[in-house]
Amino acid sequence: MTTGSPARTPVDARLSMNQRTVPSLSIPALIEACARHGYRHIGLWREPVAVTGPAEVARLVATAGLRITSLCRGGWFLATDAPTRREREDDNRRAVDEAAEIGADCLVLVCGPALGKDLVSARRQVADAIALLADYAREMGVRLALEPMHPLYCGDRSVVVTLAQATAIARGAGPGVGVLLDSYHLWWDPDLEAALAGATDLVAGLQLADWLAPPPHHLNGRGMLGEGTIDLRRFCRLVEELTEYEGPIEVEIFNEDIWAADPELVLQRVAASFSSEVG
Repeated sequence: MTTGSPARTPVDARLSMNQRTVPSLSIPALIEACARHGYRHIGLWREPVAVTGPAEVARLVATAGLRITSLCRGGWFLATDAPTRREREDDNRRAVDEAAEIGADCLVLVCGPALGKDLVSARRQVADAIALLADYAREMGVRLALEPMHPLYCGDRSVVVTLAQATAIARGAGPGVGVLLDSYHLWWDPDLEAALAGATDLVAGLQLADWLAPPPHHLNGRGMLGEGTIDLRRFCRLVEELTEYEGPIEVEIFNEDIWAADPELVLQRVAASFSSEVG
């Protein structure tokens, strides 16, 4: 009797591999590996896209028969002076251009922190900036996806920390602006069900990572699916039932131990954990 390698878990048709889960792979290597493992979708980041070039990314993705579920990120809207504000407006328009060129389903927006202690004013300024960017995004045929972040990040990453806040801003910005749902940022919210029901027509994407308690790192402390405290199956069920979202689901894990592992094994682990915790 002979034994071989363990059977590889088939990749769920909904599953998308976010590039930040395997950041050691270049975009060409990521596309090749994902296609070989059976992934149908990938989520990309602007910096690696710039290295490969948007036109080449679009070509490689099309050749592999993959779909780009998101491009991250635009945002970081607030600035202390007019020149910096104009620079950020220009950079966000470039992000829209890049999303259009590579054919991403959406451009993810991370809003950035307040400049001082006035959160109310900061959120109003963010809403105004997104509404301005939305005019250009509509011209380019790009959907914007505002990502609310866990309150832990309010001081240094984003003043938009609940789905209800993100939904209100998205509706105010008009057509073509939606929200991105990330389990890592939203699982804690006692009003999550009501917030999801209020975002029925706005969901542009869904991302998963688990919450390790306590997080081992402020930014890079997310867990593999099933290794933390989130009921991911329930989270996905609520999204499906309350928003009717049926699109791809990205796995986006910021974790230095996972980043140091063999990307081939990470691709297999993600597929297996998705199957056991969500599928």
